Amino acid sequence: MVFASGVFLYYFLPIFLAAYYLTPRSWRNLTIAGASYVFYGWWRPDFVILMWISTAVDYTCGQRITAGRERGARGKGWLLLSLVVNLGLLGYFKYFNFGVDTLNYILEPYGWVPMDVARVVLPVGISFYTFQTLSYTIDVYNGAARPVRSFQDFMCYVAMFPQLVAGPIVRYNTIADQLHEREHTFDRFYRGVLCFQAGLAKKVLLADVMGGLVEQAFDGRALGPAEAWLGSLAFTFQVYFDFSGYSDMAIGLGLMIGFRLPVNFDRPLISRSITEFWRRWHISLSAFLRDYLYFPLGGNKKGVGRTYFNLWLTMVIGGLWHGAAWTYVVWGAWHGLLLVSERLVGKRALYAAAPVPVQIALTLALHTLGLACFRSQDLPHAGEMVATMFGFFDAAGLDGLTLRPIHLVVMGIGAVVVYAFPTTQVLIQRARLAWVIPLQLFFLWALLHLHHEDHVPFLYFQF
Repeated sequence: MVFASGVFLYYFLPIFLAAYYLTPRSWRNLTIAGASYVFYGWWRPDFVILMWISTAVDYTCGQRITAGRERGARGKGWLLLSLVVNLGLLGYFKYFNFGVDTLNYILEPYGWVPMDVARVVLPVGISFYTFQTLSYTIDVYNGAARPVRSFQDFMCYVAMFPQLVAGPIVRYNTIADQLHEREHTFDRFYRGVLCFQAGLAKKVLLADVMGGLVEQAFDGRALGPAEAWLGSLAFTFQVYFDFSGYSDMAIGLGLMIGFRLPVNFDRPLISRSITEFWRRWHISLSAFLRDYLYFPLGGNKKGVGRTYFNLWLTMVIGGLWHGAAWTYVVWGAWHGLLLVSERLVGKRALYAAAPVPVQIALTLALHTLGLACFRSQDLPHAGEMVATMFGFFDAAGLDGLTLRPIHLVVMGIGAVVVYAFPTTQVLIQRARLAWVIPLQLFFLWALLHLHHEDHVPFLYFQF
């Protein structure tokens, strides 16, 4: 089930909210968990079992680590069990096909008979809830979080449908108190509705419309340099409005039931450097990679050379987390290289002396180059796309993009939203009629759009 669908908007959400507020407070977490299992299992009910395995294993490991600490033991074996189970499930379901395809490609020229095995179906959101449950066990082991009080609370924490399938990645210690006691007020509910409406409008009216242009740009047709840049820039805006729109909806749904979920985006496209970009983009993932990968690798504590390697490797693994394809690995390596180059000159861009608008434009260009590879079908296509962007391959006038006025209008509106407006979270705190009334019109427009156009699934569902 997806937020941008009639089933969710007209049936699931109203029924859930009614059931939630009619349920006694002591049972509301269980209501959230039950509804979340219905939400997640709408497509494939059997995948709920995988989430249950992660939930049960990490709950047990957290309890046993705590019990062992009381007897003077650290519980390293229980932590290892959590790591093996979670990373094992993630590795199998997300990377099995990738591993087989890569092995066949490498060995086939040497007479290898390609393995013909059944394809593994990727469960939606497994990367997000796996990282989330794993962070709980690690934090309990390190003493950074106290163990959850009840299995009911832990089920709610893991399965909470607002952020279940595409984040933000919520650490247990940031939400532990809210699982026991949270405030339910009309004002919080109202602001949650506004946040949800803004997110839906961003996703449906901006991201989905740009998606039509992006599909053309990356379907393998011959393009000219200007078309390649336009298509890649359209994808930059599409992925931002799609993912930040989802995050807005998740935060809004959380507010409707009393939860304050962490902000995941802070206007990343106004960044003046790639270092700043990663402080503003997918904030929960950036923090996870820093705390659970970069620091354990040694961070900046093992010399300059090792620091740069750790930073680069963290981004490569972050790229692989996004998807099982070499294009994602190259995208991560590209960002890792950019971060290392900026760290060499004091964590600032190589063009830091340029005027601010130029810094923002160059950072956007570097990010867009990476996303051109990220979105490409494979590495040869990525190479052709980047070569076209730099004028090494110019097929303008052959079978390029079919531009409609709506594409340019939406990209223009998107640019205004990105560069002239604060974040949705800032706007809902103000809740002024000057933007609340137009928001209702855009929200209704988005609903009408859903009735007349096939909705596009959230991009990050596949990650």
